[in-house]
Amino acid sequence: MLGSRDAAAGKATYLRDTEIESDIRTMATPIFRTAGLEPKDVAIYLVDDPQLNSFVAGGQAIFLNSGLVERAQTPNQLIGVIAHETGHIAGGHITRAEQAIKNASIEQIIALVVGVAASVAGQSPAPLLGAAGVGQQAFLQYSVMQEATADHAALNYLDRTCQSARGLLKFLEILQSDEILSGAHSDPWSRTHPLTAQRIDYVRDHVERARCSNTPDTPANIALLKEIQAKLHAFLDDPATTLAAYPERDQSVTARYARAIAYYRIPKLDRALGIVDGLIRDFPNNPYYRELKGQMLFENGRVRDAMQPYEEAVRLAPAAPLFRLSLAQVYVESDDPRLNRRAIAYLNDVSRSERRESEVWHLLAVAYGRDRQMGMAALSLAEEALADGKKTDATQQSNRAKQLLAKNTPPYFRAEEIHREAEHLDN
Repeated sequence: MLGSRDAAAGKATYLRDTEIESDIRTMATPIFRTAGLEPKDVAIYLVDDPQLNSFVAGGQAIFLNSGLVERAQTPNQLIGVIAHETGHIAGGHITRAEQAIKNASIEQIIALVVGVAASVAGQSPAPLLGAAGVGQQAFLQYSVMQEATADHAALNYLDRTCQSARGLLKFLEILQSDEILSGAHSDPWSRTHPLTAQRIDYVRDHVERARCSNTPDTPANIALLKEIQAKLHAFLDDPATTLAAYPERDQSVTARYARAIAYYRIPKLDRALGIVDGLIRDFPNNPYYRELKGQMLFENGRVRDAMQPYEEAVRLAPAAPLFRLSLAQVYVESDDPRLNRRAIAYLNDVSRSERRESEVWHLLAVAYGRDRQMGMAALSLAEEALADGKKTDATQQSNRAKQLLAKNTPPYFRAEEIHREAEHLDN
């Protein structure tokens, strides 16, 4: 797990983990394809928040609260929610705010949603304004009609892939039950996605009639959700809780994986490494165990030792940009000029798919600075500031980059573009 990132204006953070994102995308791929979306183009972000919530923003990006994923009783429940959010994407329900949040960072998007949910719940004295002045009425507070449209689309996607809509119905019933018990919107999902009895009746009626309503979850999806939930709990819960949930007598792969993470977080590095080495020995083609070993070593100051497992993870999963990002960080921290140049190549490659990940640009700035490419270092700092939504810094660094870079070159033109994009940011 790459780790959490602070949300700029709210309390929630987001998590990046190649394995979890890939597993969720695997489960959702039939839905995406049926909706006419290319699965690899749909970004999946995990928000570190125990409440039930999900939303779409910033183009084809689905945000899922960790609480929603952890509390899903079946893969079908999670797939049903994703099908609903996919309906919002395919229905163009986010286009009205798309231009306003074009340059918003991931942190700003999450912070804005946190603010919208709180404002709708009456916990904020005024509508929260986000990074380009987007108010709650223009961002993520869908109309009842749009919710019904997204429900209809979700049911269509589930039918066409012969999956049950019982999971979506169960999720809506849980939210309805929470509202009845609390007398108010207790979950942020129902604050930004208006919940009505008519919507629930519509989905329930569909379940009673649809030919695939009794289709069970596949064993593969059941295994994926089990692994996802174990990894989330291992990283987010107290290690003692994880070790109690996965005692030593449980020698399943999932339990061993969870214990390795728990011991690493205590930290009991030797014990954690012993478990992860066993997993690598038993599953030599699994890149995620090698990634975990690299993370354990790197975060305990063993930079050189972390290189090999990260390099092996990249070799086994060359299409995973976060693996290359982690390996590049190790190369930068090695303080080896040869490896530093290799890091620059990796980071430039990663930036094509992870433009909003400010850590990419921060590391590039450091690497370029160590390579005495000061114009490119300034350009990278400008990119980092833009990704973080920092107008003043983005403007200053783009101006500095233009002074240092050769005119009429692609980097120079990019510095000019950043300067123009920064004008649309709020300080």
